[in-house]
Amino acid sequence: MTEDLEQKTPQEIIKWALEKYQNKVALASSFGAEDVVLIDMLVKVAKENDLGDVEIFTLDTGRLPEETYKLMDKIREKYGVNLEVYFPDTKAVEDMVYEHGFNLFYKSIDLRKLCCKVRKVDPLNRALKGLDAWICGLRKEQSVTRSEVKKVEFPKDGKGIVKINPLTDWTEKDVWNYIKRNDVPYNELHDKNYPSLGCGPCTRSIKPGEDVRAGRWWWESPNKKECGLHSK
Repeated sequence: MTEDLEQKTPQEIIKWALEKYQNKVALASSFGAEDVVLIDMLVKVAKENDLGDVEIFTLDTGRLPEETYKLMDKIREKYGVNLEVYFPDTKAVEDMVYEHGFNLFYKSIDLRKLCCKVRKVDPLNRALKGLDAWICGLRKEQSVTRSEVKKVEFPKDGKGIVKINPLTDWTEKDVWNYIKRNDVPYNELHDKNYPSLGCGPCTRSIKPGEDVRAGRWWWESPNKKECGLHSK
């Protein structure tokens, strides 16, 4: 079954997911280029096949760039969708900042991972409750930590949540061709050489020739550049 799914197009994967999991599947969006492509596809596939409303959620870490918030409103207006927004626990953020400071993530990998846990991973766990599957914008080309990503990843123990990555074999060019052809709104930061987006303090623009993930946690080595969201 898994091998058959790997041969499907992104739209076919999305249709399969919506038919199989119905209201128990949701798209997780950080509003990067891949995510807006998936939102466009998701809305169109659901409408064309009369599959009902789509579920889209995002994690507001409290440290996002203003450009990301502007894009969220554009997406809501263009597609008529509701975005489920999950925030970090206030007390957990207060305790973390009190003990380690506001920009603790620059001090060590462990503290950076703590910040990601409080602001992203814990809210994600709340977002995934009640779901059987979630859709993400991962691509193999993005980094060494994602080179083995499958279009559909079933939990090894058969008890966890299914992870669906429709764009695994797409290139960056494929993504931008789709955006342009379909007039999909995208984050203004992409025009300023930000290919990968996250929290403001942990994301920078990249120089010509740099890896697309070079601007994320640029002070760390490439094999460490994950926040924990995609260990599920």
